[in-house]
Amino acid sequence: MNDAGDSAMVRTDDALGALLHARGSRMTPQRQLVIEQVLATRGHIAPEAIYLAVSRRFPSIHRSTVYRTLQLLEQMGLISHAHVEEGATRYHRAEEPAHLHLVCHNCGAILEIADLSVCEPLRESLRQRYGFESDLTHLAIVGRCRACASRHAGQSRPPPHAPVRDRPL
Repeated sequence: MNDAGDSAMVRTDDALGALLHARGSRMTPQRQLVIEQVLATRGHIAPEAIYLAVSRRFPSIHRSTVYRTLQLLEQMGLISHAHVEEGATRYHRAEEPAHLHLVCHNCGAILEIADLSVCEPLRESLRQRYGFESDLTHLAIVGRCRACASRHAGQSRPPPHAPVRDRPL
């Protein structure tokens, strides 16, 4: 777990540089640009959008540098990730409130729900049945939004993915 000193995203360049150095990394110009772009972004942070913005200022930057920097920021506790669409990772700054995503597989709408109490029955069930301590912050649940469900009422639709086989933990 990260110490409390790592949890705030708003830092001076010197403080971030010191944090990176303490973790065996250094502040490169490319990392600096990625971090500046993350600081300028609110809500969902898409790695590809960060790459495109940074590459306009530093054309020779590699996508892998952006992804590695985002992973490093996550390890430092400054951002967290969620998979809100099939295969797509989105990051959130750590100081933004935790929430869950309801992702419509019909229209692609994403509804953010701040009331995480709806996750408590699931969290408790996982704890009791499997002894699993879950982190249900930034959870994505795929289904149909209200509009699509109303539009398709009575129509059955096969699930978009093959079911995952139940494996014992």
